[in-house]
Amino acid sequence: MDFSVAFPALVAGRLALAYSPLSDWLKDDHLLSSPLTSYSRCAVRSVLPGQYTLVLMLKTRYLLNPYIWLPTLALSTSSFENTLCVLSLLFACQGRPSASVLTLALLTQLSMPLVLLLLPILLLIVTSPVSCLASPRPFLADIRKTLPLLAEFIAYSVVLSLAATLVCGNRLWVTQSWIAPLVLPDLTPNPGLWWYFFTEMFDHFRPFFLMVHLLIYVVPMCIKFQHDMLYACFLLLGVFATFKAYPTLSEPGLFLSMTALFPETFAYLHWPIVTALLHLHASLLLPLFHSLWLVQGTGNANFFYASTLVFGMANGAALLDAIWAGLRIALGELKDGCEVIQE
Repeated sequence: MDFSVAFPALVAGRLALAYSPLSDWLKDDHLLSSPLTSYSRCAVRSVLPGQYTLVLMLKTRYLLNPYIWLPTLALSTSSFENTLCVLSLLFACQGRPSASVLTLALLTQLSMPLVLLLLPILLLIVTSPVSCLASPRPFLADIRKTLPLLAEFIAYSVVLSLAATLVCGNRLWVTQSWIAPLVLPDLTPNPGLWWYFFTEMFDHFRPFFLMVHLLIYVVPMCIKFQHDMLYACFLLLGVFATFKAYPTLSEPGLFLSMTALFPETFAYLHWPIVTALLHLHASLLLPLFHSLWLVQGTGNANFFYASTLVFGMANGAALLDAIWAGLRIALGELKDGCEVIQE
């Protein structure tokens, strides 16, 4: 395939879809756009996500991923978040620390939970982006080098927060942008796990599942994959795609698209067919049960929540398989009669 021809054709196709009646039909759809990511029609909205990917293969995989272009048609700002996330990782891999932390600060303004990427990105900056999954080595970089970068991130965040306050004329944006993902005030149905969960659970459990639960994954991932911080960032994106408070299809779409960055792990995936079938099953159930409940009125909330559980299982299976492959590759090919008991 001639990429110089295929890529402009894909961009033109996405623009055509954005201005077709189909886009109006998908606008503000609960499956594709959450209360925090719905956004008005924007001319360049459907072009941005695919322009900043790392390699030509990943560009194509990203643009053709239905989890990516369907939220684009719904005019969701989640693709802006994906773009900033990819840019921050790209700048970190290129050895441009200031650009990386600035982009991460911008990302944090849009999605506060993604501030948890700060630690692995800072460690990625002071180490090397070269994959060492097949030959793990101890973390040898000087962690004190991350302190100036941390201060720089805080400075950028303060400046951006002041700018947002000046533009809005008040501080109400803090509640809508930062506090909402931490307290989940809007229980509008979405592909995530928590909207129905918190209608059936006491409120005092919310801080654990919305704040502490995501936080506990960061340090273990960074320690276990200290020899490849880019892979740790990739796995944390999978965690956020599964357990984020207000997810859209874009988050798992980015995680699945980024698997192309680590082709050396493909041979060690444990159940890729099962994961693919789970995603196929979930992609059929989500619109079907959504229509039965909210359009036709012949079902109830349990119908749609069952489909989100299947979707969460698919995301979890992809995440666990990626973790397994990242650990298993270090052992290489096993001799006859050998078996992996414990990593």
